[in-house]
Amino acid sequence: MLSGSGPKGALISLKGQVWLLAKVVTAYIGAVIGAGFASGQEIMQFFILHGASGLKGVALATALFAYLGGYVMFLCTSLKSTGYKEILTLLLGSRVGKVIDILNLCMLLAGLSVMLSGSAAVFGEQFGLPARAGVLVVATLTAMVILGGLDGVLTANVFMVPLKFLAVSLISLAALRLGGGPVNLEPVVPAAAGVAGHWAVAGLLYVSYNMVVPVAVLSSLGRMVPRKIGVAGGVLGGLLLGAAVCLVTLAGLRHFPEASTYQIPLLYLAGRLGYGFQQALGLLIWLAILTTAIAQAHGFASRLAGGALKPYRIFGVGACLLALPLSGFSFAALVRLLYPLFGCVGLALLLALLAAPFSKFFRRPEKMLHIIKRFNIINRKI
Repeated sequence: MLSGSGPKGALISLKGQVWLLAKVVTAYIGAVIGAGFASGQEIMQFFILHGASGLKGVALATALFAYLGGYVMFLCTSLKSTGYKEILTLLLGSRVGKVIDILNLCMLLAGLSVMLSGSAAVFGEQFGLPARAGVLVVATLTAMVILGGLDGVLTANVFMVPLKFLAVSLISLAALRLGGGPVNLEPVVPAAAGVAGHWAVAGLLYVSYNMVVPVAVLSSLGRMVPRKIGVAGGVLGGLLLGAAVCLVTLAGLRHFPEASTYQIPLLYLAGRLGYGFQQALGLLIWLAILTTAIAQAHGFASRLAGGALKPYRIFGVGACLLALPLSGFSFAALVRLLYPLFGCVGLALLLALLAAPFSKFFRRPEKMLHIIKRFNIINRKI
């Protein structure tokens, strides 16, 4: 076991319960709010370009984030998982689960490279610093957090994730309150409507695209979080994610179509509020890159370590080193090349999560108990 879990069945104080809840909520939010979210570009493509219908997509995404967060934590705490392999096998079967498992590992490593490249872009374009320094700073900080074990990752999230969550929310609220016209609810022409022509498809794709890393992160908490706290944290984290998406969408609609012409729409909104806001947003985007990099390195390491601390540290630091060569490529080029693959794998995982509770298998508690016991036996053998 990595760290942070007390004796089985031990009573947890109210303060301890709140702390565990905060760890689950921030782990979930931190895995989703990456550079694309913090820049506003993801929200623009998936929701803002749909006008009023985009708000329906936001509502759908919020419901899915809340449901899936709670359900994933239910599965993780039931299986006492330390990584996502158990979850994939349970949802997809051993054969398909192995394929998705390998793809997930590759995606986490590739995603870490994208974050390192994104840090280089922010250092060079926003702060006027050497681009390579951006790569090395994020790689070093990520490795240092991983060396602290699971508690190090969760504690880093508890302090950093609320900061970037509040920054996104406050900038969006300020943009809604100051300047701009009324909220524009007219959709753009369907041919230009972001990643999908229909708001429901856009909402579904947005969640599937953003669930791969959260599943990898949340699955590592199965042994350290009681079921009720885990489920509550998953649901609350999903609702807060939906609230942030809604605020950014409303702010973007108020400043539409001007905001849609920018690569970083939130940077345009922050610029309307003043130079200080613009610089703060640059720091926010970099912070989002850092927390996402930590989440991806953690997901990679926890999958391969099997709950042991020393291998976890080795695989986590190794992931940072392996991600360095690919990080030399352009951030935009890596996103165009890799993110469509992320979406395809995420869609398979999303469909499995949505279908699982309605299958005959999950209506038989004794069957699930048998699988849980089998996983425990396998883990002991390993």
